[in-house]
Amino acid sequence: MLRLFLKEHAAFIVFQALLVAFILALYWLDGFRNADTAIYSFVISTLLVITFLIARFIKRYRFYQKITSTPKAMEHALQRDGKSPEQLQMEAYTQSLYRLYQQEVQALYAAQNRHLQFMNQWVHQMKTPLSVMQLLLQQQGELDKDSVREELERLKTGLDTVLMNARLDTFEQDMQIEQVPLRQLAGELLTEHKRLFISKRVYPELAIAEDIQVPTDRKWMKFILSQFLTNAVKYTFEANKKIYIQASCKDHHVLLTIRDEGIGIPSSDLPRVTKAFFTGENGRKTGESTGMGLYLAKEVCKKLGHRLTIDSVQGEGTTVSVLFYNQDTATGGEHDVASESR
Repeated sequence: MLRLFLKEHAAFIVFQALLVAFILALYWLDGFRNADTAIYSFVISTLLVITFLIARFIKRYRFYQKITSTPKAMEHALQRDGKSPEQLQMEAYTQSLYRLYQQEVQALYAAQNRHLQFMNQWVHQMKTPLSVMQLLLQQQGELDKDSVREELERLKTGLDTVLMNARLDTFEQDMQIEQVPLRQLAGELLTEHKRLFISKRVYPELAIAEDIQVPTDRKWMKFILSQFLTNAVKYTFEANKKIYIQASCKDHHVLLTIRDEGIGIPSSDLPRVTKAFFTGENGRKTGESTGMGLYLAKEVCKKLGHRLTIDSVQGEGTTVSVLFYNQDTATGGEHDVASESR
């Protein structure tokens, strides 16, 4: 502790010694060469400096004691032992740093906990298609390829979801904004999900002009729209229903809507459907929901600068809308909402 104090004030001690020597040399050169007076001046100066250092050490003793001891908890850094303005300001700065540290740790813990919870839930759900495929292989006779293909599709969808969730933390490194033809993108998704539509006897209607292009990331937007389409089919329990995919332009912005005629979302669940792991009443009906699809869609839209809106009336259907802002007037992801239809 004393060594730290002397190191901190070494420059001050040297400066005082040089100052006294300079004054004595100045008087000596000016002709005032009384040795007793010089010795007296040196002794008095030394005593004054020592007295100042002792008083300063006593004043800073508790502060030095705190910073030289081994802390037992992070709260040890929040103890207010300073007395001088410098010490008080340093303690305030340290507390600000501690608050930032707590926020970063909590965010990191929340992200790790979310990943862990999602992985545990995903692994549990992936057991179902694997078990079904194993039972199909054990059956005698010709293999039901359609059933195997359906289970493989469930596995693929689950893998895509978990990969996108893992890439979300490094989104900026995996993003490429370009002008994407919206009708072409929607057509590709309808082709990929053709078997799903046929098996559920739900039919899509595409109404997007050929010339509509939006500034977005093709891969991420394809994932988002795939989530919307699979949800629309999954929660449409009646046969011969339709899913309407439309796009319109206004003020150089493009609004894409996907509307189904399914069971709809209860008004009590609607504000929370984009929360992580929220399955709600509808998710409990199917038993397959991870509660991550709409959460990932919301996060991706926020990062891409699109506006996500969800409107629904229970028993009538759900409409999911994505507003693509013009590149010159994009406002970012501040407008993500989930609103209830009246």
